[in-house]
Order: sequence, then structure tokens, then C-alpha cells
Amino acid sequence: MKGLTVIFTFFIIGLSAVNAQEKVNQFNKNGERTGEWVKYYDNGNVRYRGQFENGKEVGVFKFYSMISNSEPIIIKTFSTASNIAKVAFYSTEGVLESNGEMDGENRVGLWVFYHKDGKTIVSEENYKNGLLDGESKTYYRNGKITETMFYKNGVLEGNLKRFSDEGILLDDLNYKNGKLSGLAKYYNTAGELTMTGYYENNERIGEWNYFENGKPAKEEDVKQK
Repeated sequence: MKGLTVIFTFFIIGLSAVNAQEKVNQFNKNGERTGEWVKYYDNGNVRYRGQFENGKEVGVFKFYSMISNSEPIIIKTFSTASNIAKVAFYSTEGVLESNGEMDGENRVGLWVFYHKDGKTIVSEENYKNGLLDGESKTYYRNGKITETMFYKNGVLEGNLKRFSDEGILLDDLNYKNGKLSGLAKYYNTAGELTMTGYYENNERIGEWNYFENGKPAKEEDVKQK
């Protein structure tokens, strides 16, 4: 009798497991994905796991690398109200690499990128329809700004500034359609103006002025220093 009880118990457990599997990767009557979905790589590791509602991703989706299922490498959090998802990318060790929002496959809005510690910011970039658009900043490890620049439809457009790791302005440039255009100013590490002039299509135009200790100087004197 005891043996029959054990067999019956295993039968119930097996039946429950089958029923659980049947509830995964389902379609509704309209042929749309619904409920929990799990996809696998050819080697049997989980590729992603998440929920669908009438064919649309909802809630949290976790994506894994082919070599390990210990930590997700991408976590997407979907909303039922829009197509925008909050997205975070991680290393295979689970360290945060970047985060922001996506509309489908396109980055949108502010994205933040991190050093290998997952905390110190490398850069902040703004996107529109998957292209850099608006202000971008990069940082030194000490948190001071390395560079600020502006993009439009993926190309440099507007002012660009570069700084030393002490926060001193080194270059003050302007771009148009991805090329140096307009007024340019260059400074030394003491913050003193050393050179200024104009660019057009990446080429210097007109007269350029050079300075030494705040006073007009010859080009060769400034370059030598």
C-alpha cells in the first residue's frame, strides 16, 4: 500500500509539472502571445523570460547570455500604457553597465553609462529615435566633466567643450553638421587663452590669434610651449 502511495505521489507531481509547462509559451484565441514566455538557446540555457498580454510585453523581462543563466545581462521593464521600456544592461557578472529607456530597438531620452564598478558614471547621452540628439557628457573617474557636446540626428551640432581633470576649460569649439565650424578657442592647463580663430568645414579660415601669458604672441612661440 505504501508503494502505491509513493507511485501516486510521483504521478501527481509529474502531472503538475506537465500542466505548468503547458501554461508557458501560450497564444490567445487571436494568435497573440499571452502569459509567461520562456525561450532557450540551442545549448538549453534560458535566453529570456517574461510576460505577454495580448501580444505585448508587460512587466519585467530578463535576458541571459548563452554561457550563463546566473545573472541577467539585460532587464527590461515594460509598461501597459506605452511602448517605452526601462532598460538596464549588465555584465555577465551582474555589474550594471548602462541604463535608460527604449522604444522598441531604439534608445530614447537620457542614457547613463558606467565604469566597471557599476556606479561611477562614464558618460550621459541623450537619444531620439535611436540616434544621439541633445547634450552628451563624459566624465573623469573623479567625477569631473571631461567633455560636453551636442548632437542632432546622430552628428555633432553646436558647442563642444573639453576640460582638464581639474575642471579647467581647454577647448571651446563649435560644430555644424559634424564638422568644425565657427569660433574656436584653445587654452592651456592654467586656463589661459593660447589660440583663437574660425573654422569652416574642418578647415581654419581667416586670421588666427595667438597668446602667451595673456598677451599677443607669435604662432611658433605658442606651439613650442
